Amino acid sequence: MSDVTVLDGGMGRELVRIGAPFRQPEWSALALMEAPHYVGLAHDAFIAAGADVITANSYAIVPFHIGEDRFHRDGIRLAALAGKLAKQSVGRAPRTVRVAGSLPPTGGSYRPDLFDASRADVILAALVNGLEPYVDLWLAETQSLTDEIGAVRRALGTNPKPLWVSFTLRDEIDDSARPVLRSGQTLDQAIDAALSARASALLFNCSQPEVMSAAVKTVRGILECAGVTLPIGVYANAFPPQRDDAEANAELHELRRDLDPPGYMKWAEQWIALGAQIVGGCCGIGPDHIAALRGAVDARNVGQPWSA
Repeated sequence: MSDVTVLDGGMGRELVRIGAPFRQPEWSALALMEAPHYVGLAHDAFIAAGADVITANSYAIVPFHIGEDRFHRDGIRLAALAGKLAKQSVGRAPRTVRVAGSLPPTGGSYRPDLFDASRADVILAALVNGLEPYVDLWLAETQSLTDEIGAVRRALGTNPKPLWVSFTLRDEIDDSARPVLRSGQTLDQAIDAALSARASALLFNCSQPEVMSAAVKTVRGILECAGVTLPIGVYANAFPPQRDDAEANAELHELRRDLDPPGYMKWAEQWIALGAQIVGGCCGIGPDHIAALRGAVDARNVGQPWSA
């Protein structure tokens, strides 16, 4: 068995690719509401590509995307549907695949300034309520602020399923600086938040591949110095660097040509060499990327050279 877990890729782009209904502000939640079979097709494609973990399509089930009224009326039901569709795809798989319940930033991606603890508690409680019967683990993803992780832990309470926390990083980095969260908080603070929330893994997602290697190296060093063992993961995006005031999912950004499957694999090889044990893709990373990643991880596991 491989010592590297392969995640799926970005749901939104895959829904667009296969012809699902898609627009702002609903984003990937629109297919869930209007044509849920497309969500199952997207999950099936990532499983066929070799993902060990697929993520329930609950990321956009927040008032930021579907509106306050619809969220309060249908949020739990939509979260349950997202979980059920993922579980059904796993049931069709010829091998063991786990479902991660996506717990997104409640004030909007890349917007730590919009975090409101009391609102977050209500939103996350609804998502946990709907997803819980269907997921094998929890994935708090694209988190810009450590306080968001505290809200996730409150929503989960004593829920025994593993919690993975994934932070998004500022895309700008130079050789003299460590990566930081989009809030400006340090990786030391991110580690403290993950450990306080009893996380089973610490990941980074929805940022440039270039910043991920520095993050993995830095976090691994901090953990080793502290004598702490915590799996590290990466799933980067494939669009150009975003401004500090940008909103993720505000539009479908043009994708970088250098991040085709072979190009993305070169970065994945580096992350794994630095110690990443969980690797997949975020926005713009599709089934072809995951298939390339699966093949490379399998080749590595049997001692063959990387074929990026």
